Amino acid sequence: METETHAATGGAPPPILLVEDNPADARLAREAFREIGLADAIRHVPDGVEALAYLRRCAAERAWPRLVLLDLNLPRKDGREVLAEIKADPRLRGLPVIVLSTSVAEQDIQQCYALHANGFVAKPVDLEHFEKVARAISLFWLEVAELP
Repeated sequence: METETHAATGGAPPPILLVEDNPADARLAREAFREIGLADAIRHVPDGVEALAYLRRCAAERAWPRLVLLDLNLPRKDGREVLAEIKADPRLRGLPVIVLSTSVAEQDIQQCYALHANGFVAKPVDLEHFEKVARAISLFWLEVAELP
């Protein structure tokens, strides 16, 4: 179930879609973005099926998030499958997808980049480190990068 609505952002989707099945990690991410002044920046969905459904609705409305933060180990459809489907869909492939995972296994990193992830970041485990990651992500992807 999506935890925020378009109404909170005037009808436009929030700039970041967080695909995360762990409620504690999702709370940590929202808190980190709130701490850096982006309280309403995140739309959260708990699994890959809901992520793809949300992104396809966004595509139909021609109003995409600016960035997807994607966990790898998700229920119903794992992050690798979600990444592959995003990058295979002509309407979605331009979305930047940053894999945010507890895994730092070389095989996972290589596989994600082979599937055209735009980045791979080790998931921070505490608020201080997550704030640093959130600040870096938001600075580059929401302020510096030009997206299609």
